[in-house]
Amino acid sequence: MALKSPLGFGLMRLPVKNNNPTDFDYEQLNQMVDEFLDADYTYFDTSYVYHDGKSEEATRKALVERHPRESFTIATKFPTFVIKDEPEVEPIFASQLENLGVDYIDYYLFHNIQNVYYDGIDGSGGIVKTAHLFEHGKKWLEEGKIKHLGISFHSSAKLLDRVLEEHPEIEFVQIPFNYIDCVSEFVQAGPAYEVTRKHGRKLVFMEPVKGGGLAMVPEAAEKMLKEMDPDKSIASWAIRYAGSFDGAICNLSGMSTIEQVRDNINSIKHLEPLTDEEIAKLQEVVKVYKDAGPVGSGLSKYEGLTLHGAPVAGIMEAYNMCQLQPDPGFSDDNNYFKNVLIEERNLDCFGELPDEKVILADGTDVTEEVLAAEKWLIEHSF
Repeated sequence: MALKSPLGFGLMRLPVKNNNPTDFDYEQLNQMVDEFLDADYTYFDTSYVYHDGKSEEATRKALVERHPRESFTIATKFPTFVIKDEPEVEPIFASQLENLGVDYIDYYLFHNIQNVYYDGIDGSGGIVKTAHLFEHGKKWLEEGKIKHLGISFHSSAKLLDRVLEEHPEIEFVQIPFNYIDCVSEFVQAGPAYEVTRKHGRKLVFMEPVKGGGLAMVPEAAEKMLKEMDPDKSIASWAIRYAGSFDGAICNLSGMSTIEQVRDNINSIKHLEPLTDEEIAKLQEVVKVYKDAGPVGSGLSKYEGLTLHGAPVAGIMEAYNMCQLQPDPGFSDDNNYFKNVLIEERNLDCFGELPDEKVILADGTDVTEEVLAAEKWLIEHSF
């Protein structure tokens, strides 16, 4: 039995020359696109902001100008976090059609929906509401300029439930989804998946390998995975995990080289969904993975405690996970903290926070260590 969702091509980490994010290696990129299509995969995912705003143009040159329009589907995203006011909305959308060289976009997403952009810090309404983004989206649907409207989401399952209830026009939700984030207190990929399914919407899974963090796992975790099957790559377990769940349009993989394209295609073609036993075993791997970080997996002493409205166990878990990633400052986990403070107490993590202490049940004062973890998360939020 094949995996339940096909491979998608993420266009965020394309091959470039001289480490210049806008100087694309088109010889290699064209080959990557061609081999992806030849393998019968068709979903390409880009954004207005990727590669310093040039990924859509690269998509046009490598894909749109070289292949029949009916042979592929394009997804791109509106830069929710860039605009300041509604008059910017229509010109940006028009520029995206021009950048891509298309008359319509197959899958269009409002990028990075989270508390700060949806509700605003004080709860009175963020840019999503003040710029009437969904009203514009519905108009573009009616005009045939987009075929499917969705969101990429980085916040709590509680917020997602409300967003989907308030906006039935949302057809699909793009979420990080992997065997680490599904049990993360802040990322909440598992609950977000369940909420999306409850509302009857489709999903797109991003970060199935957690930005490379599940391709190069700590030594003890790698040992466990190799004991499960010595012939399977470390990354393949993460791909199989995401591909074992129903309801997804595709699993996105950000690919930078032709070798990565070939490896992904070869892996996907020969992978099968995980068994229940294997999924259970991966949860044991998660504990070992977390134990390799500076905090470890033993967070029970923090249960029930909060700092500035955020669960202390979540703060320490997020800090710990970030330190285990290839690029600690560019991890999903650090960017969820600010939304927890907004959702729970309408606090701005970049402003002045009230003095609070964290005292364990046995009377131990752990305020200093928790504040240090919180400070790191704030400094690396964006």
